[in-house]
Amino acid sequence: MSEKTIFAVMFNDFKPVLKILLRFIILYVVLVLGYQFYLNGFKNSGLDSFSTWLMTQVDFIQNLLGYPSKMVEGKPQDETTWFFVSGKYVSRMVEGCNAISVMILFLAFVFAFFEGFKTFVFGALGIIALHIMNVLRIVGLNILIVEHPQYSKMGHDYLFPAIIYGSVVLLWLIWIKFYALKEPKHESA
Repeated sequence: MSEKTIFAVMFNDFKPVLKILLRFIILYVVLVLGYQFYLNGFKNSGLDSFSTWLMTQVDFIQNLLGYPSKMVEGKPQDETTWFFVSGKYVSRMVEGCNAISVMILFLAFVFAFFEGFKTFVFGALGIIALHIMNVLRIVGLNILIVEHPQYSKMGHDYLFPAIIYGSVVLLWLIWIKFYALKEPKHESA
């Protein structure tokens, strides 16, 4: 076999993987650029509107759970808002807390394994699930800081990121196992 033939066979073997990888990279870059364009609209004017919306949900749940909460805006150029919970400042919300970058990563992966309309449904349901997990993650972190401040660093740096990233991996596994790589059913003779 000639060297060109071997290369052609190898390329054909890896072609599906390369297509998936290329789709992932293109989708990821486009979504990140779109998100950055969105964020540029809030430069030096406080926290972006999605992050603020997320904070209102966290605030509502904390109040519901008996942790009196309110949001206190920082300086607009700081692009942050503080959580005032149970009489003290416990944490601050910055753009990175809203999990949009995690959602972008999730969507790029799911759409890299495009399977028609069900890709859109799974992507939308996944985003909703990740948003709910993120709200609960922030609520949990704020309650941890109020109740056990000595564990705040461990909670912020390790435990609560593991929850959101673990949720993404679990959703990816579900997508791959049950939807993306599902063998077509063959009719029996």
